[in-house]
Amino acid sequence: MGPAQDGRLSAVLAAIDAANAADPEREPDGRPVALVYGERMSAELDRLFPDASDALRIAARGQHIERWKLSRRAYPDDRAGYLAWRAEQGRRHAARVEGLMAEAGYDAADRAHVGAMLRKEGLKRDPETQALEDVICFVFLRWHFADFAPQHPDRIEQIVARTARKMSPEARQRALAEFDLPPELAAAMAA
Repeated sequence: MGPAQDGRLSAVLAAIDAANAADPEREPDGRPVALVYGERMSAELDRLFPDASDALRIAARGQHIERWKLSRRAYPDDRAGYLAWRAEQGRRHAARVEGLMAEAGYDAADRAHVGAMLRKEGLKRDPETQALEDVICFVFLRWHFADFAPQHPDRIEQIVARTARKMSPEARQRALAEFDLPPELAAAMAA
């Protein structure tokens, strides 16, 4: 997908933001959680991959589109339940974003590429899917890790190691340079 034509990129990003503005969960400043997450994803993408394609920009902004509509509590409270919920969220996000892209005039190939990224197809094989995963991990580390870690003290090293395995080697090195992780978590990130 090349440079945005006829404002299509702007239209899709605005549609994603409009959908996410309906999130009933709010940040401490009163803004919708999903809207803020999308903005953070775009900002991190711009920082890490300033020459990103339209497809990657759309996937990053739409990563959690309307996530609140499928409650985590609808699935078993174990790892298998979490993975099933996450896979279904990926399918839902992809379908929703692909629909918004169709409305903006993107062709089927462009829509399918973004959908594949949102479903995490080709992770470690497709450079843009991997870039999206790297951005997701950086947003987690920058914005959510400090609140998340104390809730899971007995599993935090395992969680950091799983996060690191999803990242590219370059992203892991950059994360180690940018984030002041305690030695045991830095070791988990580097592994």
